[in-house]
Amino acid sequence: MAEPKYQDLLIINNDIALDGIGVPMGISDRPSIAQDIKHMIRESGLLVELVGERQNDQWALNLSRLEKLVESDTRIQPGTAKLTRLEEETVLVSAKTVEYQDIEFIL
Repeated sequence: MAEPKYQDLLIINNDIALDGIGVPMGISDRPSIAQDIKHMIRESGLLVELVGERQNDQWALNLSRLEKLVESDTRIQPGTAKLTRLEEETVLVSAKTVEYQDIEFIL
């Protein structure tokens, strides 16, 4: 089995996930990229701007900005990031990685 290229600690509910004996759990490659992208989006502050936003054009503008942010990660294929508003406060993020196929998660 090949050595993972990207490795990270697994973060769940803003905390490091631990296994049954208290050892931090790791993730690698595709899940690691998805986690990095999720954190990059949260740290951008653009999601905070959407809380309580009722104007669809402002939502569309910020989702477009977030797509560009996702595509700024060199591990993502340009032109493949898509953010879709599923419900009032739920956004689906999907993109194609350069090496590991698709990633998809909900914010």
